[in-house]
Amino acid sequence: MTTVDVGMPSVRDRTDDVSDRPEVPELVDRFGRIARDLRVSLTEKCSLRCTYCMPAEGLPEIPREKLLTTSEIVRLVGIATEHLGVHEVRFTGGEPLMRRDLEDIIAGCARQTPGLPMALTTNAVGLAHRAGKLADAGLTRVNISLDTLDRDHFARLTRRDRLDSVLAGIRAASSAGFTRIKVNAVLMPETLAGAPDLLAWCLDEGAELRFIEQMPLDADHTWARSQMVPAEALLEVLGRRFSLTETEREDPSAPAERWLVDGGPASVGIIASVTRSFCADCDRTRLTAEGTVRSCLFSDRETDLRAALRGGASDDELAALWRGAMWNKWAGHGMDAADFAPPQRSMGAIGG
Repeated sequence: MTTVDVGMPSVRDRTDDVSDRPEVPELVDRFGRIARDLRVSLTEKCSLRCTYCMPAEGLPEIPREKLLTTSEIVRLVGIATEHLGVHEVRFTGGEPLMRRDLEDIIAGCARQTPGLPMALTTNAVGLAHRAGKLADAGLTRVNISLDTLDRDHFARLTRRDRLDSVLAGIRAASSAGFTRIKVNAVLMPETLAGAPDLLAWCLDEGAELRFIEQMPLDADHTWARSQMVPAEALLEVLGRRFSLTETEREDPSAPAERWLVDGGPASVGIIASVTRSFCADCDRTRLTAEGTVRSCLFSDRETDLRAALRGGASDDELAALWRGAMWNKWAGHGMDAADFAPPQRSMGAIGG
C-alpha cells in the first residue's frame, strides 16, 4: 500500500502579535474582512475516494481522543455565535455522515443557539436513511457533492460505484423538507461534456447547481493549472444548450457567480476559485476535526483550541484565541504567485 503524506500543519497554542487589533468582538482581520460563516469539519473519514480530494486508501485515521467530542463542538459553535458574530454554520468532513453522533451535534447546536442556520456538506451516501432525523434535529440546508450523472465517470472519480445512493440521498433530502438543496460539482476534464445534462437534471429536481473550479487541494498532489477546467470553458459548453444571463450574487461575500438559465428564475452558479479569486470578500473561518482554527484553506498555520478547551480555558479565553487566529489571516491564497505552494493538508483533511 502506498503511503500518502497529507502533511502536518504548523499548530500554535497562542496567537501572533495582536497588539494592533481593534477592540471589537467580531472575527476581523487586518484587511477589514469579518468572518461570519463557520465551517466545522467533523471527521477525516469518507465513504468515497474522490480523486481531487482523497487518496485511494483514505486519509490517515485521526485518533479518537484527538477528535472534538459532541459537547466540545456544541460549545465552540456556541462561542462562535454568541461571542464572535458568526451567523451561519456548515458541517463538513471528510464526510460528516460518518459521524454517528451527527444528529446529536445538530440538535445540541440548535439548543445552544436557537434559529441558527445550519447546513451540511455531504456526498449523500446514506443520506436517504438519515435526512428526516437531521431535519428534525434542526438542520436547515444541505449541499450535496455530485460531479456527474454518468455512472462510469462517477465510479472513476470517486473510486466507488455509489451513484444510485447519491441520487436517492438528494431525493430524500427533498422529501424531508429541505427546501433549498444545492448540488456542488467539481469541474473535471472528463465530466465537462456532461455538465449540461447535470444542469438539466438539477433543474428538473428543483436543486441549485454550482460548479467549482478544481483547486490544488488533492491529497495526491497531482493538480496542475494547465489541466484544470476554467469557468470560461464551462460557460461555453453550457451556452450551447441553455441561454445564460449573468445576474447579481445573492450575497456579496458568496463565492458563486450566478447566471439565470433560460431567463430564470432558475440559476446556475460557478465558483471560480482559481481564475476569479474572491479572497477579498472571504467571510469564512474554519474549525478542523481536531479542534484547530484554520483562517484560510491555503494556510497551514492553525491555532489549537482543543488543548485550551481541555485545559480549562473559559469561553472568553477561547474567543480571544480565535480572534487572534483570524486577525492574522492571509490576504489571499496567492495561486498566481511564482512561489505558490499548495497546503500540506488536502481538502478532505481540512473540511470544505
